[in-house]
Amino acid sequence: MHLLNLPPLLSLLALTSALPRPTPAPTPLPLIIWHGLGDRYDADGLHSTGDLAKKVHPGTYVYYIRTDDDGNTDRSNTFFGNLTTQLDDVCEALKLDAKLLDPSDPDGGIRVDALGFSQGGQFLRGLLERCDGLSMRSLVTFGSQHNGIAEFQTCGRFDFVCKGATALVKGNAWTEYVQNKVVPAQYYRPLNATTGMPKEEYLEGSNFLADVNNERVNKSEGYKRKIASLERFVMAVFEEDVTVVPRESGWFAEVNATSGEVTPLRERQMYKEDWLGLRELDEKGGLFFETAPGKHMELSDEVLRSAFKTYFGAEGEASSGGLLDGTIAGGRLNNDQQMLMQDDHVFGCGADEAQAWWDSLTWLERRQFEWEAVWKPWLRGELAPLRVYDKDHKKVDLL
Repeated sequence: MHLLNLPPLLSLLALTSALPRPTPAPTPLPLIIWHGLGDRYDADGLHSTGDLAKKVHPGTYVYYIRTDDDGNTDRSNTFFGNLTTQLDDVCEALKLDAKLLDPSDPDGGIRVDALGFSQGGQFLRGLLERCDGLSMRSLVTFGSQHNGIAEFQTCGRFDFVCKGATALVKGNAWTEYVQNKVVPAQYYRPLNATTGMPKEEYLEGSNFLADVNNERVNKSEGYKRKIASLERFVMAVFEEDVTVVPRESGWFAEVNATSGEVTPLRERQMYKEDWLGLRELDEKGGLFFETAPGKHMELSDEVLRSAFKTYFGAEGEASSGGLLDGTIAGGRLNNDQQMLMQDDHVFGCGADEAQAWWDSLTWLERRQFEWEAVWKPWLRGELAPLRVYDKDHKKVDLL
């Protein structure tokens, strides 16, 4: 039998225990994803998006929101169903998933990042407002309809589920049956052609949007508090989107259907009176207006990777940058400046900042900008003046 020499061994153990131990990487917040109209939670494309999020932030737990475990039924439920019931069911399902629970919350609340595609974006926002115990750090939406739609999307030739939903809505949008059965009808928001304000039947009959947008006389302080509690609310609109009408709805903008005039969120009554907490969120630097290249839901890995890197990850890791490093239409705009309205070419920045940015461009960059902002819309018959607003929303000249 050989006995170990204890003094040297104890010295070695003491030395190794004193060495600094590697700090484990912080765990990313769970990510919940809600797909759009006509999609399903188990679609390969949706899961490839989740896989990309895991690559950008290893260890991310991704939960794909579904209204039914059967993919076909989940897709059908994007057209038919009661959104109040669907949101309640999703809320309860989230609470049953232990991986979504916030370990720092003694009450067992949920703390997540959220990614919404098309109608899934406003559904996630409604979920945050209505689901007790749910907290979101970053809410990122692509091509969503936060201010509703004025027209219903065109259905595919053989998409009979879509055609059936559209047929039900025509002339019957505000009936109790349609508002309880047809999903897109519940965020349909037509305006009065004379006043430019939402129609009274919308305010009275909407099962979803008029409520979650706090547009009615009796407003929910709870909804306002939940939205203001976000660290970041990122609204991305597709530059060539013709599916969402109007596409500026993705930025909470109001568009007059008759004149085409765009009223940006910051000029709207709902912002000035802060019905929903958006102004409070904006004033603390948490409201982002972004653009993504392409048509509706034509998302590149580059844009997604940039969004994941910027807005998701562990607590304290997310930055305040923008998609594609904040590059929009050739100009770099910070969060206070980002208010590009694609149809009216509105940049929400002061005259000095705008002129300084313009002066910094090369001759070629200026010509490229003029092509994108002036000549291309003119050729499409959509010519609108280039307008720049200062912080008081007063027009100033740039070009």
